[in-house]
Amino acid sequence: RFARIRSLDVKPGPISQLAFLGQIVTRNGVHLSGDIDYSGHSFDSYPNGLAAVFGDSAIPQAGALQIFAFVGFLELFVMKDSANGAEPGEFPGDF
Repeated sequence: RFARIRSLDVKPGPISQLAFLGQIVTRNGVHLSGDIDYSGHSFDSYPNGLAAVFGDSAIPQAGALQIFAFVGFLELFVMKDSANGAEPGEFPGDF
């Protein structure tokens, strides 16, 4: 049972840590430089948190769908349970 619980936590742990770090960094006003699209909208022109998805100046729907599709691609093809050639059942941290 412990091995199953550990295997379920291998991917969500670092992902949630990165999400938290991204939230903290952008709340402190640090944004990528440059434009997010060809029409001249800069990265800091969009609000932080849920307002970026649901607010008045939210990310356009096409942009949100691109993000969703990219995350789906990563989940299906890149971030597999047996990453880096490990056999199924071998988990990081096994001794």
